[in-house]
Amino acid sequence: MSLLSGDPTSRVRDAMIAEPRSLTTEDSAQVAGEVLTPREVRAVYIVDDDGRLAGVVTRKTLVARVVAEGRDPATTVVGDIAEPPYYTIDADTPLDEAYRFIEEHDAERVPVCDEGRLVGVLSRAVLQRRLAEDEGPLELEEA
Repeated sequence: MSLLSGDPTSRVRDAMIAEPRSLTTEDSAQVAGEVLTPREVRAVYIVDDDGRLAGVVTRKTLVARVVAEGRDPATTVVGDIAEPPYYTIDADTPLDEAYRFIEEHDAERVPVCDEGRLVGVLSRAVLQRRLAEDEGPLELEEA
């Protein structure tokens, strides 16, 4: 039994972290900097008024697009500096397909969208735990 042979009906929406922290396109770069201050926070997702994923802001984005360009973080809106996400994944994608996608792209986290709206984040670590739980103790029995 392989790691990917769990419940074939399991979807990304079953394993994602729902309602991730996001900012609107009109929030300031200063607010983004505050969100990104904790070491474990690597990126903040930016959504438009309809909740559609508009981009991603990282510490690197803030340095390159605000500090290096001499912009005022209090008046620079994140909608102007957000970068397009490298990848997104649909909430209804089967988990085994999502696992292959994350491995193929060596991604740690992927924003999850449902009809363009940000609904969650799929984390590699959470996905691996979920798939291991789905497999259960069979591996030990086979050993």
